Amino acid sequence: IDFKGVNMVINYDLPTSAVEYIHRIGRTGRAGHRGKAVTFFTEDDKPLLRSIANVIQRAGCPVPDYIKHLPKLQSKEKKKLIKKPLTRESICTTPQCFLKKAKRKMKTTKENIKETKKVKEDKTSSKLQAVSKS
Repeated sequence: IDFKGVNMVINYDLPTSAVEYIHRIGRTGRAGHRGKAVTFFTEDDKPLLRSIANVIQRAGCPVPDYIKHLPKLQSKEKKKLIKKPLTRESICTTPQCFLKKAKRKMKTTKENIKETKKVKEDKTSSKLQAVSKS
């Protein structure tokens, strides 16, 4: 799938391989256009950084020296990380004010549904009483 006009890609989690990294950032800068890619990583991601840094460097982009000097990942470790990527805490990028507003709306909706059911039940029971009296 080709998405036209993608100027930037943000990776909130580090890809597990250089191939996956290339695939992700390949959505930007297509057909001769310039694009940017930002990737966030943690201390736990350090073993995966070197292979991705090599790809970035081969593309002519600057790479910090500390990343270039990280130890190479052994093939067993690499396969293990690819099969079972690091688990992370869930993150939420939605501002708290929107979450609170949605929660209030959900609460109001649930209350309205309860009231509607109660009104329907009252109507049904009053109809049943009227039928039983006749």
